[in-house]
Amino acid sequence: MRETSLYSIVMIPARMASTRLPGKPLVDIGGEPMIVRVWRRAEKAGLGPVVVAAAEPEIAEAVERAGGKAVLTDPGLPSGSDRIAAALQKVDPYRLFGVVANVQGDLPTLPPEYLRTCAQALVRTGADIATLAAPIRTEEELKNPNVVKAIAPLSWQEAALAEDFVRELPEDHHGPAFHHIGIYCYRRAALERFVKLPPSLRERQRRLEQLRALDAGMKIAVARVAEAPFGVDTPAELEYVRRQVAQGKDEQ
Repeated sequence: MRETSLYSIVMIPARMASTRLPGKPLVDIGGEPMIVRVWRRAEKAGLGPVVVAAAEPEIAEAVERAGGKAVLTDPGLPSGSDRIAAALQKVDPYRLFGVVANVQGDLPTLPPEYLRTCAQALVRTGADIATLAAPIRTEEELKNPNVVKAIAPLSWQEAALAEDFVRELPEDHHGPAFHHIGIYCYRRAALERFVKLPPSLRERQRRLEQLRALDAGMKIAVARVAEAPFGVDTPAELEYVRRQVAQGKDEQ
């Protein structure tokens, strides 16, 4: 079923459990918790209401103190996609919103226009899901298996349907390579279908959740942006972002 409503809502899944950076959503960056910074960035996109899908009460309390909206979800949910789907049921039982954006809670310098680009790609391509990718410019990034690559004909298009997502490019790949950015816009029906699907074989092999959608015949649009936003997963990355914010470079 294709959702007809194009009203958008932005959901930010967040949980305290992080092996490399415990308590990540609440780490201080420039005087406020990281999750609050991400919420503020998402608000600036102007796509619609922004809701944090929080696994723990302390995350929800931090967001609400800053003036935002948060919904508690089962901490046992396996993924961010499951968390936003559960939160959506609570905040929108009457199905006003037909487009759902999923923003990672560890992107405190996310350019707000990236969210708009993702939503526009969903509408323009007619896909079930849209996501983002940026050109890979270094050999280190190209060879890093932690940098997921989107295979799509983006060298001549601003947005195109994904052919595959990989950690290592196939030997016969030619042309530009693109760094996949884990921001998604779903048609609501697609999100609800996605979270009910079992993990596919390729998803388990590559540890890439988006392959579940492709393997189920769902269409994923990939929109090109200038560069990948900086994510915070380790103490070193946290210190880097703190320096950027202190110098005002996060707004450039």
